[in-house]
Amino acid sequence: MSAEFLLITFVVCLAPGIGVVYTLSVALAQGMRGGIWAATGCTLATVLHLGVAMAGLAAILHSSALLFQTLKFAGVAYLLWMAWGTLNGTGGLKVEAAERQSALRIIRRGVVLNILNPKIPMFFLAFLPQFLGPGDGTAALVELGLAFSLMTLLVFLGYAALAASGREAVLGRPAVMAWLRRAFAASFAALGIRLALERA
Repeated sequence: MSAEFLLITFVVCLAPGIGVVYTLSVALAQGMRGGIWAATGCTLATVLHLGVAMAGLAAILHSSALLFQTLKFAGVAYLLWMAWGTLNGTGGLKVEAAERQSALRIIRRGVVLNILNPKIPMFFLAFLPQFLGPGDGTAALVELGLAFSLMTLLVFLGYAALAASGREAVLGRPAVMAWLRRAFAASFAALGIRLALERA
């Protein structure tokens, strides 16, 4: 496994996306514990997408416009629903001090948010083979995929720690919380719009 692969993987995981926004919002609302479970859910979705790519289903998804569009717009609808709930301070993504949610519920939301993005298995299908040698087989592909998943978890835990560390400083400021709620809602909506514009 090359240093180049690890560096590119780190940059890809660091880029703000659905999982990052979700992890930050949960860590702000629930603290580090919630952030850990959110990061875990997003990482599990990454592992599931890796399995899809390795099974060759990403190629099928790419070739089936109907399947791609169905999955894509299910993801768009879910993101817009999350944006609405966050903006109104309802549901599980209140960006304010809230009653602790169960680990299972936080993980489930993280999985659903990320599993409804059909571009992720295609990304794996295009990205991982670039770092395979002529004699490498399935084992090498699994190793790269697991390294990517581990990097995802570590980066998201870093985001969770960052949000949790500043949590007490902002929770007592209603104006700041209102702007944070709007910012997270706008982020979910923007991610939904971007996903809607994606092509197979």
